[in-house]
Amino acid sequence: MTLKTNLCNVLGIKVPVLQGGMAWVATGELAAAVSEAGGLGIIGAGNAPAEVLEQEIKKAKELTDKPFGVNIMLLSPFVDDVVDLICREEVRVVTTGAGNPGKYVDRFKEKDIKVIPVVSSVALAKRLERLGVDAMIAEGMEAGGHIGELTTMVLVPQIVDAVNVPVIAAGGIADGRGVTAALALGAEGVQLGTRFICAHECTVHEKYKEKVIKAKDRDAVVTGQSTGHPVRVLNNKLSREFSRMENQGATPEELEEFGAGKLAAAVRDGDVVNGSVMAGQSAAMVVKEESCQEIIDDLISHTIRVIDELKEKFGS
Repeated sequence: MTLKTNLCNVLGIKVPVLQGGMAWVATGELAAAVSEAGGLGIIGAGNAPAEVLEQEIKKAKELTDKPFGVNIMLLSPFVDDVVDLICREEVRVVTTGAGNPGKYVDRFKEKDIKVIPVVSSVALAKRLERLGVDAMIAEGMEAGGHIGELTTMVLVPQIVDAVNVPVIAAGGIADGRGVTAALALGAEGVQLGTRFICAHECTVHEKYKEKVIKAKDRDAVVTGQSTGHPVRVLNNKLSREFSRMENQGATPEELEEFGAGKLAAAVRDGDVVNGSVMAGQSAAMVVKEESCQEIIDDLISHTIRVIDELKEKFGS
């Protein structure tokens, strides 16, 4: 049994599941494993220079011949070099965050690269559709990392009603119930980040994975509200100190300096006390480490089971 939507045809994938392009977390190994499992794996470029990203792209190409993508953080100081690299390597799909990809859309189109921006408002979705993007990711504030203000439940249907391109739901989705809900809201696919942190193929430190698996329902907290760029992380000494500094009136510059390098400390070194453990509210629903194939198979089979149960309960 499988689950297929029009998004699968647009992206050339078997199932409508995307893996979030998490900076420092979404490597070539993870992206390739997700694509091999039938979804769309995505390498997170983050603030990495182009030569670092190039190694990850080549790694993914060695591990899979399936489509995979790269997430571009548009505020990166290396964004122009990254765009040049993606066009040169002819990566099949680009997702974007932290800005407007408009100035690069034509270049991507020339290379037949699909462009899928992350959006957190109806106004932005409409503006990006006019630029000719191929789909968009409506990401609710339940997600990990940098977040918007609207929840997935209210954002997705509004984006679906506002645009004509396929919409992918993200934020708070970790199982078949979440996928079913996203489809009911009008989405043609889903993007998961937090659950894929705990994939065998994810190269983050084991302590990072353990922190996610042990997370409870209220452990994913928001920091940085005062800066205008809130970030959702798992509660620890760092997040508490960050909140204390905010409450005492620390400037955005002071907060940025305090947070510099903290994500890498958690991902690479396993410092889950003083490092930034970015994860969404769905962390509380992630209970074990699995392969990407097992994660995707479970998502699809659970979704089909939930849909069948709803048909039986309410009549087909």
